[in-house]
Amino acid sequence: MLGLKLPTDPRWVNIVEKNIDEILTDHAYCEQKAASTAISLIVSFPEYTELIKEMIALSREEMGHFKMVHDLILERGGTLGRDRKDEYVIALLKFFPKGGSRTTQLVHRLLYAALIEARSCERFRLLSEQLEDKKLATFYRKLMISEAGHYTMFLKFARQYGNRSEVDQKWQNLLTYEAKIMKDLGQKETIHG
Repeated sequence: MLGLKLPTDPRWVNIVEKNIDEILTDHAYCEQKAASTAISLIVSFPEYTELIKEMIALSREEMGHFKMVHDLILERGGTLGRDRKDEYVIALLKFFPKGGSRTTQLVHRLLYAALIEARSCERFRLLSEQLEDKKLATFYRKLMISEAGHYTMFLKFARQYGNRSEVDQKWQNLLTYEAKIMKDLGQKETIHG
């Protein structure tokens, strides 16, 4: 369903389980960045009314997820750690060239967002199926469903605002590029890396 060309090695969950606090901190910041992305799309592309309506709802939902993760951290006796660079996103952003028309820029941003949500969904599925902590596994199962909806929404908007065949080709190329990135990642307790 997600179209990812290189699935995450299931052993990644073993890395996560050794330091749950780290994955929760990373996850909290991923949710905050997702809300920021939605707000950034509102600011950058205010003329796309349908997109704006969805991004308003998405920013609220993502901040709700941030709160849920933060509450889990506090419940486990921890505090929110510091944000770190997301190697995955940094590498992903190198795929499309800078510039181009406003429509091209919008489509590229929507495709990035779709892929980040797809990878999050895939990782949340692994956590929901393999974590020994059943409360956390259930938590990630619920979020996995939400992330799948976000992935399809971003991809739908990219196809709606761009030329469908060009968007589909860019999407396939981006998936191939992302698979190359993932070969070098998956060794840390981070949602994407």
